[in-house]
Amino acid sequence: MAKSKRTVLRSSAGKKLYAVRDKGGKFKDIQSYARAHAADIKRGTTTGEATAKVARKKKSKAAKKSVAKKSAPKKAAVKKAPAKKK
Repeated sequence: MAKSKRTVLRSSAGKKLYAVRDKGGKFKDIQSYARAHAADIKRGTTTGEATAKVARKKKSKAAKKSVAKKSAPKKAAVKKAPAKKK
């Protein structure tokens, strides 16, 4: 089953709306953006979960690299003695 396309519109009152179109491109249903978006987030997607896992892996690899860099010994800063005035 093909998913219907949704277009984001604004009502005359200024509310954000989703206009659901059928395959022909005509408006089939109009939903409030807030409710439809919340339902989308609650339902979740397999691609969204997959991209989240990839992002977490990248983040953990970066954290491991930064820990490895931090563990290298640092050289002590050499302080110069102030010049004596005559």
